[in-house]
Amino acid sequence: MIALITGASSGIGRELAKNMASRGVHLILVARRTERLLQLKKEIQFNCPAVKVKTITADLSKESQCIELYEKTKIYNVDFLFNNAGFGLYGDFIHTELSDELNMINVNIKAVHILTKLFLRDFSARGFGYIMNTASVAGFMAGPLFATYYATKNYVLQLTKAIYEELRSSGSNVVISALCPGPVDTEFNEVAGIKKFAMPSASDAYVADYAIERMLCGDLVIIPGVTTKAAAAGSRFAPTKLLLRTVRNIQEQKNGKE
Repeated sequence: MIALITGASSGIGRELAKNMASRGVHLILVARRTERLLQLKKEIQFNCPAVKVKTITADLSKESQCIELYEKTKIYNVDFLFNNAGFGLYGDFIHTELSDELNMINVNIKAVHILTKLFLRDFSARGFGYIMNTASVAGFMAGPLFATYYATKNYVLQLTKAIYEELRSSGSNVVISALCPGPVDTEFNEVAGIKKFAMPSASDAYVADYAIERMLCGDLVIIPGVTTKAAAAGSRFAPTKLLLRTVRNIQEQKNGKE
């Protein structure tokens, strides 16, 4: 079996790759940073010598490279697609750079949309396959000071849920899941421009293992950790304006404001 993982050079993507390799699944690893991918390939092949690892350097903020990635890999009959690439950006919406936000929308939304659609067609025709789209607990709410990021994760979560129902109603055996972690020990803080998490963070290895286990069980929405589950549940019942103020306070704490 073969898994394609985007955003594989660090964080959750890196741990998804190591975890799938430990299960004997061959890998196609995708990210922008070639050196990081090659280091990961070397590590995996040392620990799991029977696993074949192919690396592809791609910038998924570019639509053409998303389509090219599919065209390069469809011949391998991929069994697992992990749409994991993504990043965040901290700051008031009026002040954040438009170019950065458009890149985020391209990576967090357009790349997920394109790859999900193209691989899903193949999976559906074959009657087998797993897709995991990395969303976030942020996908359950709006995020002042992280407005675009939260909005992108809402898109990923709702798209995944809609596709799930279409597959279910058609009797398809294809499984699609949305991973919705809370804070995770990755490079996310540095990339997003924040100093710390306001909530306790989970290890990326734990999140990856939990996510894979629940995906294999057919779960639609995968939320690792009790605190994160509580946050997602609470967002459904809190008054909108109160929830907005609460989320803003949490974001300000991330940037060191008390």
